[in-house]
Amino acid sequence: MEIHILTLFPNMFTGPFQDSIIARAVEKHIVEINIHNIRDYSSGKHKSVDDLPFGGGGGMVLKPEPLFIAIENIRNTIKAKHEGKNVNVEVLLLSPQGDVLNQELVINLSKTEAFIIICGHYEGIDQRVIDELVDREVSIGDYVLTGGEIPAMALIDSLVRLLPGSVGDRMSIEDDTHHNGLLQFPQYTRPSSFRGLEVPSILLSGSHMNIYEWRRRESLRRTLSRRPDLLSKLDLNENDKSLLNHLGECE
Repeated sequence: MEIHILTLFPNMFTGPFQDSIIARAVEKHIVEINIHNIRDYSSGKHKSVDDLPFGGGGGMVLKPEPLFIAIENIRNTIKAKHEGKNVNVEVLLLSPQGDVLNQELVINLSKTEAFIIICGHYEGIDQRVIDELVDREVSIGDYVLTGGEIPAMALIDSLVRLLPGSVGDRMSIEDDTHHNGLLQFPQYTRPSSFRGLEVPSILLSGSHMNIYEWRRRESLRRTLSRRPDLLSKLDLNENDKSLLNHLGECE
């Protein structure tokens, strides 16, 4: 996967991408991450990238020229690198008005070959950029941050860990909260007894079938208790429905 980030604050990305899973994925050439300063694509002595909004109002709006030039240049670079091959490049804008990021969206996006990610700032970006160049707006929640840099980090982290080879144990991904639509079951590790607190005996039984059934039941229990809204989105089998009915009666 190839990722290009357009930002006014490139230094914000130096730390997060130099550690942990993302750093290893870059070293193993599983993902390529490129940071572009939007000001580098602006003309003029002062490298201006924003201006007052037409019609009045507070704040500043990112101008169309630097973003058009940046995206066109990056697209041409990707095309040249792949010698004319038709590479799937998707332009994303991090915006509080976008589709809310969830695991289903992350899984779908992880199949894309290349991204150009725009980190919005100030009062937003010129609508002509969105209309002509942006394929999808993405939000990480119903709240407002000072810019799209932190949302971009969250998006990229969620994407990279799904790429084959990024995470050593694929089962750890499949067990994650939201990966299968449910909240994750409780996890335990050594010691099995700590200050009188015991690990559920079934996890020490060695029976893979019993452990699987326990984990499925606990995922359903936790989801029913904390995020019942998620259950309506799932295609549950008859056994899951029976378990949910039983769990609901016990509460």
